[in-house]
Amino acid sequence: MKRTIKILAETRRKAQKGLLAAVAALLALLGLYFALRPAPLPVDTAPVLTGPLRVTIEQEGAARLRDRFIVAAPVAGRLERITAEVGDSVRRGMTLASVLPPALDARQYRAADFSAKAALALLDEAEARRNRVGLDLAQAGLRAIRYRRLYREGVVSREAFELARNDSAMLQKELLTATAALEAARFRYGSERAAIDRTLGRSPVHALSPADGRVLRIHEKSERVVAAGTPLLDVGDPSTLEIVVDLLSSDAVKVSVGDSVEIRDWGGPAPLAGRVLRIEPAAFTKISALGVEERRVNVIVAPERLESALGDNFRVRALIVLAGADHVRKVPLSSLFRVGEAWHLFQVEDGRAREKTVRVGLVGTREAEVLSGIDDGAYVVLHPSAALRDKVRVIERK
Repeated sequence: MKRTIKILAETRRKAQKGLLAAVAALLALLGLYFALRPAPLPVDTAPVLTGPLRVTIEQEGAARLRDRFIVAAPVAGRLERITAEVGDSVRRGMTLASVLPPALDARQYRAADFSAKAALALLDEAEARRNRVGLDLAQAGLRAIRYRRLYREGVVSREAFELARNDSAMLQKELLTATAALEAARFRYGSERAAIDRTLGRSPVHALSPADGRVLRIHEKSERVVAAGTPLLDVGDPSTLEIVVDLLSSDAVKVSVGDSVEIRDWGGPAPLAGRVLRIEPAAFTKISALGVEERRVNVIVAPERLESALGDNFRVRALIVLAGADHVRKVPLSSLFRVGEAWHLFQVEDGRAREKTVRVGLVGTREAEVLSGIDDGAYVVLHPSAALRDKVRVIERK
């Protein structure tokens, strides 16, 4: 009996030692597993939200006046000092500058006098021709009347009557031509004579304002000799302000007349609302800051409300809204990536990244609409790296 009890005790001790060894081995294996398994990949995450989304194009632009006029010197001569100041109000027809034509020397005067006399001779010739044609027409008219009476009486043939009538009609047209030539000769003589009188009298020629508005710029303020056509002042109406935005041609084709626009960074406390007024039909070449040749198109925006502080050529930023919705499921654009033709993202589930295929709708500047493939409130991985794979453990970066 004692021997049996001793054997049982010895067996129990061996079993306990084996169990302890097995537990120790299991703990060692678990420690080795946790020591060798990869650490969770730190990632940035963002929730799937529901809210408004807009598809926009943002580009720098400039304000400009719709109608800007350049007032130039009407003739060559000495410009009198301009008294107007930038910002002054002007009315249509107001004198803005005066130019005194140069005096003619003896040779120039003789040439001008000969031109005037030649014009006078042409005028006399044109007047004499008109008088002659007038007399011929009167005679032809009387002859046509007489031939018509004789034709009715049977004295002359129908052919003779028609020839007399046609002669009268042709002389009427010739009289109109002679009268026009007389008027042209009279105007030419008046022009030649006025040129001489203007230089002899030395009366200034005035440059007038072409429209109501304000003086925007003065090119020539002081008195000096100028050539005909020299720009003197810029005039425009500040109430006709518009915004010019030059877009890449690939972006301009997405814009439509009437699209909503936000005018930002103009200096005021809030953006200004506007609408696309027109899109110019021709592109132009522009060199970017990186030296790349770009094809750009001017898009004209009409502000719905004008600010007095906003002036000509002021810098602004325009945000053109191409499309939008008020209630969509959206994710950050940085969470999406392409696999072939499909859009994918990583959703965080129970500490692991799960790769999902999603269907994308509107794509904005920073966010994109997800039509299917993910639920509201889920968290997605931002900027997924090449090391991220499906079912990989992740931890949110602090």
